[in-house]
Amino acid sequence: MMAARASPLAATIALVMLLASTQTAAGAETYIRDTEIEADIQVMMTPVWKAAGLDPIALHIYLIQDKQLNAFVAGGQNEFINTGVILRAKTPNQLIGVLAHETGHIAGGHLTRFQDAVRNASIEGIIAMVVGAAAAVASKGSSESGAAMLPAEGVAQRAFLQYSVGQEAAADQAALSFLDRSGQSARGLLEFFQVLQGEELLSGMRQDPYLRSHPLTSQRIDYVRHHVEHSRYSDVPDTEANIDRLKRIKAKLDAFISPPSSTLAAYPEKDQSVVARYARAIAYYRIPQLDKALPIIDGLIRDFPKDPYFRELKGQMLFENGRIADAIPPYEEAIRLAPGAPLLRISLAQAWIEANDPAMNKRAIAYLNDALRTEDKETGAWRLLATAYGRDNQMGMAALALAEEALSAGKKKVAQQQAIRAKQLLTKNSVAYNRAENIHRQAGEIED
Repeated sequence: MMAARASPLAATIALVMLLASTQTAAGAETYIRDTEIEADIQVMMTPVWKAAGLDPIALHIYLIQDKQLNAFVAGGQNEFINTGVILRAKTPNQLIGVLAHETGHIAGGHLTRFQDAVRNASIEGIIAMVVGAAAAVASKGSSESGAAMLPAEGVAQRAFLQYSVGQEAAADQAALSFLDRSGQSARGLLEFFQVLQGEELLSGMRQDPYLRSHPLTSQRIDYVRHHVEHSRYSDVPDTEANIDRLKRIKAKLDAFISPPSSTLAAYPEKDQSVVARYARAIAYYRIPQLDKALPIIDGLIRDFPKDPYFRELKGQMLFENGRIADAIPPYEEAIRLAPGAPLLRISLAQAWIEANDPAMNKRAIAYLNDALRTEDKETGAWRLLATAYGRDNQMGMAALALAEEALSAGKKKVAQQQAIRAKQLLTKNSVAYNRAENIHRQAGEIED
């Protein structure tokens, strides 16, 4: 796993430590970037997104490492979901139902109150605001003070929490429509609501955050239940492909999040299924016991030569154990098999940069620029690009990359300073020079 892109969840997990802790979370929150998991969820959700009239390519899925049940949308077409929702989902239909509801908020334009607040926020900042707002709501009425967050009492509580009951009902109706139009059952959404209903009598501090930010009513549950009882699609089963996807997602997440000993107990050697072998490889790599992890992942690569993610995990294992040269070929093979995955390109670029070879460094610049066209919120990738430009003696472009990094992180002063520095070093009126001017202007709009 990778903290602030120092190490990858097989390919590029970016675990980013947030700036603040809350009353409901002991320590900083983290979010996870993983090419495989995001791609699998995108495949499962594409029929719903298309039914909603949204472009699947324009939507981003972000995973928050938290065992509590929560999901939300913010900052445009971004859907955030706690790992707790994924790990507790018994069927793909339950996960799809939750995200169909969140898609209903996007399609219904329910985010407008929150958009100005997060317009220039980083992904970490968006999560921090929402987590802080949830903590402040949970702490109301207690003797403890509210969470020390970005303006929780102002922006987050008033502008984000809560959705109105009317908006929730509208999102329910939209979700049911999207599921019907994509030929899927709404039973999973009903089951999720029934789980939440059992928590309604718990105190705010003990409730899952989803229940606090998405007010649940008996009328809403009755409405969804009535739909399930009458929809022609209610008994449509999950596809075998989606069932397999969810099993692998859960095994991978659990192997990266749980102690390795727990993973090895859950997936003993006698279990030779693909997901069990995958989970054991991750557990041994995390211990670390590379002498046990590598033979397992090599076996999976041999059995599934067209699977990019086994090769990605091998590259990650080797890279994080200082075997940079050995890590490059599996990363390159992973990208050959999944050429449209920008996070894989970032991981390979990092390995190329660490190899300290001028030719590889130039390739890293090209790969990072390509990846950042769609992953412009990845602050670690901008930092890598600045490093690569610096090693190539392109100091103006290095300053521009640092300005981009600061802008994506919402750091006004640093973004402006680096933009000014970039303009001093770049050719006037060039594309890069004009971008530096734009960054300086955009940074000026960030609230102090």
